[in-house]
Order: sequence, then C-alpha cells, then structure tokens
Amino acid sequence: MMAIGYAVISFVVALSVLIAVHEYGHFWMARRMGVKVLRFAIGFGKPIWSKTHGADKTEYVVGMLPLGGYVKMLDEREGAVAKEEMHRAFNRQKVWPRIAIVSAGPIANFLFAIIVYWAIFMVGMPGIKSIVDTVKPTSLADAAKLMHGDEIIAVGDNTTPTLESVRLALVEIAMNKAVSDITVVRNGEKRTLTLDLSSADMKMIENGLLNDIGITMQQPALPAIIGRVEQGGVAEHAGLLVDDEIVTMDGRAVSDWIAWAEYIRAHAGKEVEVVVRRKGVEQIVKLTPAAVQLNNTTIGRIGAAPRPLEEIPEYLKATQKYGVFAAFWQGIKKTWDSSLLTLRMLGKMVVGEASIENLSGPISIAQYAGQSAQIGILQFFAFLAIISISLGVLNLLPVPVLDGGHLLFYGVEVIKGSPVSENILLLGQKIGIILLVGLMILAFYNDLARVFG
Repeated sequence: MMAIGYAVISFVVALSVLIAVHEYGHFWMARRMGVKVLRFAIGFGKPIWSKTHGADKTEYVVGMLPLGGYVKMLDEREGAVAKEEMHRAFNRQKVWPRIAIVSAGPIANFLFAIIVYWAIFMVGMPGIKSIVDTVKPTSLADAAKLMHGDEIIAVGDNTTPTLESVRLALVEIAMNKAVSDITVVRNGEKRTLTLDLSSADMKMIENGLLNDIGITMQQPALPAIIGRVEQGGVAEHAGLLVDDEIVTMDGRAVSDWIAWAEYIRAHAGKEVEVVVRRKGVEQIVKLTPAAVQLNNTTIGRIGAAPRPLEEIPEYLKATQKYGVFAAFWQGIKKTWDSSLLTLRMLGKMVVGEASIENLSGPISIAQYAGQSAQIGILQFFAFLAIISISLGVLNLLPVPVLDGGHLLFYGVEVIKGSPVSENILLLGQKIGIILLVGLMILAFYNDLARVFG
C-alpha cells in the first residue's frame, strides 16, 4: 500500500509540475504578444482552488483532476469580444505571433529539461561504473575485442562515466546502425576498440542491447530480499511480503536476487517451494510462477521486485558531474539527444519497426514516478526531465488538436497567405481526437498487460 501511495502522490506531483510548465509557456508568450489571458488552469473538473489576479483579471484555477491543463485566451470563436479589446483577441493576431504562442508550450518543456539536467550534472548524478564482467564468444563484443575488466569510458564522442550513459550511447549507435570507437581502460591503460553495430535491429534495442551485443556488466549483488510485491500477482497470492528474505528455492541456497530471478524465470507454470526468513523466523511458501511471453520466449513471473541497494561498493561507484558551463552544455546535449531518440522511436513504431508495447500509459508512468521518488530527489527530477521531453516531442507532432497540429495549419497559412478554412480545421480536430483516443486506449491496454502479465 505504501508503494501505491508513493506512486499516486509522485504521479500527481510530476504531472502537475509538467502541465504547469507547459501551460506557463503558452501563458507567458501570450502576454508578451499582447493577447489577453482569461484563465490559467491546471487540471480539470471542479475547482479546488481559484484566484483572480492582475489588471486583466485573469482567473487562476486548480482543478480536481490533474490530467491536463489549458490557457484560455480572448478569442472571438469562443465568445463575444468587446470592440475595444478586439486587438487583444488571439484570433486577431498575425500568424507569427500565433506560432510563437502555440510553440511556447513545448519549448517550455524542453527548457525545463535543460535546467533540470544542468542542475543534476552540477550536483553530480550517482551511478555505477561500466566495467565489463563477461564477454560471450563469437559475439559483437567479442569481435570488438572487449575483455573482462574493461571499463568503458567513452562511446564515440560521448564520455560515459556511468553504466547508464554507456547504455544510452550504445542505443544511439544501434539506432544509426553504425560502427563506433569505444574507449576502455584496461590494466590502467586507455585503449580504443571498434564496435560494429551495423547489424543491430529494434529487437536488440528493446531487449536492452547489452546482452545481444554479448556482454554483461559488473553490478553490485542485490540481496534476495523482497522490496515490492505487485498487487494481484503470484507473490501476493502466495503470501510473500516486503522484507522477506529468500533463503532457499526447492532446497537450493539462494546467493542473490539475480539467482532467485533466473530460477523463477526458468520455472514458468511449475510449483516452487521457497523458504523465506521473516522477522528472523523461517517459513515455507509454495508458489507457481505465471507463464508470460517475452520476445517469443516463455518465462516465469511472480510480480515481485528487490529491495533497492543501500550502498554501492566503492570500486563500482561513479558520478556524472561537470562544472557550471560544461553542465549547462551537457544539459542541452542530453535534452537534444533524448528528444531525437523519442522522435525516432515514435517513427519506428509508426512504420512497424518497433513494438507498440513500448508505449506507456498513466499506470506505468505512476509506477516509474513512485520508484524514482523512493530512490532519491535527483532520480525523481531526472524522471521529470525525461517526461517533460516526451511531452514536448508529443505536443509538436503534426496531429490536429495538439500544438503541432496548430503549427501545421499555421505553416499552411504562411505558404498560402490566408488561414485554413473552418471546415478543414473542424475535420482535422475530429481526426486528431480519434487518433489521440486510440493512442490513449493502446497505452492504457499496455499498462494493464504489464500489470497483469
């Protein structure tokens, strides 16, 4: 229940912050362009807080449902406008001010991400070093001559002080089907190797890439202690609880969480006898892992996650940290790279090269929000930054109803010299609503599929 509470509260906070950032972009630019703003709203439904402020008597509202927001501007299409205020109506503005106002929302999301990453990189994002543990024979990693103990410190032009930065850099190389230099430290000396990912495909990327390349990385051993139990899952029905320590499985001693997880994955549909230590007392629990499909392979799943590691071993500790100006540049670069990656993944989903199962809805986002908040404030803000980037990219898609759809129509207006007809606008809105509703249903279905296996 505590995990659910964290998820809900973190989700509401995250969504409210990001909606406020997006709508403030529209609000700020509208006022700079001389357009009168009637209402600035965060959330929908019955107002739980409202205030009227300023010379224009703008109404500031917080709605009961934090699932969106809007900026209502003076507009003849939405109500009567006094003659003396005609010049302040949105629809009376020339096309370029309208473009500026509409694009300001997504731009605000990108600026927010840059500022967040800037702060994170100045403080220093903790992580673990990217040290190779094993290399699979005849794999791409083996062909690149990677070896046990190699620390990957750069991929191409990107410095990679943490494992997470290595993962992201490799995804970029794989998306480009490129050949890249990899700089490693081996026995205290720098070496440059060549990794050929020209044969990479989307399935490899969706699988996490590293395993398909043929390498496993050194990671701190997670104790086999349950940190989270999914509601309605096999673990909950079997009676497993948070803080239970897994001692044995079918009589075999459990060394760490990985060993436990691999055993469960290999025993789909088969009963497993587990001995757990709960408050110092050992108990026997019997459970049957649910059989689920993952990349055309049947694996076992019980719906449990490990307790987060309290302390990373000193030899694996790493921090991605820069000075003030370098951190600012890294913030811009991180935001740009993440935006391009999001856009390319969406494009590959549209053409069928990437699975639509990658789409996440509100349930998944809430889970990620809760997990990041429990890990720490830096991780939560990093989560906010990536979701802010996603919102910015999605809103710029040329889909009617979204900001990008409006910008598309304004672009046509610039070319033809006159606004798009009301009939075309109405048709576009209907198409946009259908597309958005379909996308929301798909994302929500994916969420339910993840939760219930």
